[in-house]
Amino acid sequence: MSKPIASVFFGGELSESIATRLCEAAIALDPPYVLDKRNMSAFKKKDLEALAAAEDKTVGIFILQTIENDQPPEDSGAFLRYFKRKTHSTDLLAGKMSFTVLACGDSNLLLDRQTTTAKDCNKCGQVLDARLGELGGSRFYDRGETDERTGMSEVEPWIEGLWPALAKALEGGEADEADGLDVDKLKVSG
Repeated sequence: MSKPIASVFFGGELSESIATRLCEAAIALDPPYVLDKRNMSAFKKKDLEALAAAEDKTVGIFILQTIENDQPPEDSGAFLRYFKRKTHSTDLLAGKMSFTVLACGDSNLLLDRQTTTAKDCNKCGQVLDARLGELGGSRFYDRGETDERTGMSEVEPWIEGLWPALAKALEGGEADEADGLDVDKLKVSG
């Protein structure tokens, strides 16, 4: 029997770095699931159609960076715009996707009000998180938010809590048990 797969979608250099760390930590442990790292720029309409036709629920971890003026990085712009379309039915992801979002940003960009109209450095992740929920996706773990200005100190605690929630989403076990995984071994550093 093959291992269940969780897709780790990233958009932006900062989010790619976090996605890589996350996948490398999972590989080192050899958990009873596989993390599949995918750039949001590679996501196409046919991927969503395949999701809608799939018999198994998809588990998605979305790591999305916000750059200046509440904009996503170039490689994730089309991805975010696709999910923001108002033409999607509100049950598009119902029963098909469990998800979590890590929103990444840099509040240093907010300090210079002459060049930005942004109000929050994590806006793109917040928008994606809300929209996936509006489309019927089920949130298996709370959205995380991290800030380059604070040294990304929020990433480590978010990832530590992700492991048991991910195990539950993929295997149906209890979130605090993590199905026998040694969560301490899954800590991601630097």
